[in-house]
Amino acid sequence: MAATLRLVRKGHGIELRRGTYHVLLDDEDVATIEWHQTIEVPMERGRHTLQLAKGRYTSAKQSFEVDDLEVVDFRCHGALIWPVWVASFVMPSLGIVLKRA
Repeated sequence: MAATLRLVRKGHGIELRRGTYHVLLDDEDVATIEWHQTIEVPMERGRHTLQLAKGRYTSAKQSFEVDDLEVVDFRCHGALIWPVWVASFVMPSLGIVLKRA
């Protein structure tokens, strides 16, 4: 039986890092997500890592564990304030925010 990853892309204010994000589950590109979109990705139970990427910009990797039939929720968005957006040119891992909901 499969578990589900639910990912919501929504922030408060204006997203400065726009465009399509690639969803990397266990370092494999499994889906894409657009602004104001929610996606669900089936996955096996066990330990997983989740990361988002757009070109050279990424989120920090998030590790989590999931059981059969469990739904794990995450929320993501691009940089919302300009100092973080500027800093992401030097540290690309600041360009996308990913948090467990």
